[in-house]
Amino acid sequence: MDGGAKQMSNTQRAVEELRRLIFSGELGAGSDHLESELADRLGMSRTPVREAAMLLAAQGLVEMRPRKGLRVLALAPDDMRDIYEVLTELESLSAENAARMGYSDADLSKLTQAINDMDDALEHENLEAWALADDQFHAELVWLGKNSRVQSIAAMMVDQVRRARALTLQFRPLPLKSNQDHRGVLEAIRSGDALKARQLHHAHRTDAKGILLGILEKYRLRHL
Repeated sequence: MDGGAKQMSNTQRAVEELRRLIFSGELGAGSDHLESELADRLGMSRTPVREAAMLLAAQGLVEMRPRKGLRVLALAPDDMRDIYEVLTELESLSAENAARMGYSDADLSKLTQAINDMDDALEHENLEAWALADDQFHAELVWLGKNSRVQSIAAMMVDQVRRARALTLQFRPLPLKSNQDHRGVLEAIRSGDALKARQLHHAHRTDAKGILLGILEKYRLRHL
C-alpha cells in the first residue's frame, strides 16, 4: 500500500471511529477536543484526525475551532427541520427519477430486500435492525435516482438524520406506517408512476420529520 492509500485508509478509519464516538455520546455535544487528544485516543497521527474532522464538519457533526480543536455540535430542532426539508425534496426527486428509469425487479432487488429486512425487524420489535435497513432503503433510493449532485448533497446530511434517529429511536412507536410507505414507493417505482412515487415519498419524509421534531422538542433531546 502506497503512502497516499495508507493515509486515506487512516482518514477513513478516523472518520468511522469519531462518528461512532459522537453517535454513542462518548464525545458529547458541546465538548471540545484537541487534535492531539483525539489522535492519542485513536492511536494514530494528527493528520488523518484533522482530515476526518474536516469531513465531519462538512456533514454538520462538528465545528472546527482555530487553536481549540473541534467542538461536537448539539442537535437542534431548527437544524433538523432544515435538513429534513432539503432531504425530503432530494429523495422525492430520486423516487421520481427512479420511476422513470424502467427498472426491472432485479434492479430493484436491494430496495425490496431493505423493506423485507425492515418488516422482519419489526416482527421482532428490533428497532436498531429496522434503523439499519431503513438506512439501506434511503441510500438505495438515492442511488437509483442516478443524479450525482443529489447523491453528494444527500450524503452530507444523512449522518445528522442518523444521529437524531439514534437519539429518538427508543421514544417512538413501532414504525409500521413507515414500512407501508416504503412499499408504496417501491410499487410506484416498479410501475413507472413517477408522480405517485414522488408524492408518496414526500409525504413519508414529511411524516418522519414531524415525528422526529416532536420527540426532540418534547424531551429536549440535544445532549448527544
